[in-house]
Amino acid sequence: MGSKERIQRLKEETRTNILEAALQIVKEDGWQALSMRKIADKIEYTAPIIYEYFTNKEGILLELTRQGYILLGKNVKAAKGKYEKTEEQLEAMWTAYWNFAFKHKEYYQLMFGVDMVCCEQKKAKVPEMEFLDNLFFDTIKDLMKAEQPEEGVICRKYYTFWSIIHGLISINMVNKGRDEEMNQHILKDALKGIIKYIND
Repeated sequence: MGSKERIQRLKEETRTNILEAALQIVKEDGWQALSMRKIADKIEYTAPIIYEYFTNKEGILLELTRQGYILLGKNVKAAKGKYEKTEEQLEAMWTAYWNFAFKHKEYYQLMFGVDMVCCEQKKAKVPEMEFLDNLFFDTIKDLMKAEQPEEGVICRKYYTFWSIIHGLISINMVNKGRDEEMNQHILKDALKGIIKYIND
């Protein structure tokens, strides 16, 4: 390996270490505890080195947001691929979305501003966010194919799903909500109800 490649690899490793340290701090102490100084201390670097890779904390939050959308997109796409019927695909996709929220709670909190302020730069819409939206939009459109739906109608159906699922997730993250068995019943009832409504 040449010196250029070695330097590049070291830079990539340092960048990865910074992001992993940030996520570890959040898992231990919450998003409010995250700072450039704490990240530097965690990986035993000086703060100026952190600033060589990310100009500020917002840059780190944006990259972690992007990583969260990549992971969520993969999970949702994989869930869709397990089924042929559109109704089953949609139910599996939203269940994967639900599972992601609790398996990767810190990512979800950042991506959607649950019990915290989400990354301001996210408003620019990272491509990974659009990939996830399109997965859902296309599947909802397939469910409604007989009607040749307009984009605005598909958008409304998507936000009907999202507002209910995200609302239930948020209730559980912030206020604990019901027990897991009850949550699963509520989730399945909601999904089946919306799918039936779209189909009718």
